[in-house]
Amino acid sequence: MVQRSEDAGATPETERQGARIGGGAIASLTGVGALVIFMVQNTRDVTVKFLVWEFTWPVWLLILVSALFGALVWFGLGVLRRHRRRKARREDRRD
Repeated sequence: MVQRSEDAGATPETERQGARIGGGAIASLTGVGALVIFMVQNTRDVTVKFLVWEFTWPVWLLILVSALFGALVWFGLGVLRRHRRRKARREDRRD
């Protein structure tokens, strides 16, 4: 009878790589931690005037909305960059 190991193709190197936290994850966690601390410390209400709108929000909510908007823009720019690079690679293969 042949005994099968679930990690038959795994080497010590690949096992270590799966357990590591990357630099991007560390930076993201640090940024989220700083954002949470900033939000907890800033709870006053502020009046926001934007174009023709004027509204009152707590500062923590304004910070959260701004961070989410910034993250969406950052993600969107990354998607556009990947799309352009993929399109350029396809054109290079045709030539």
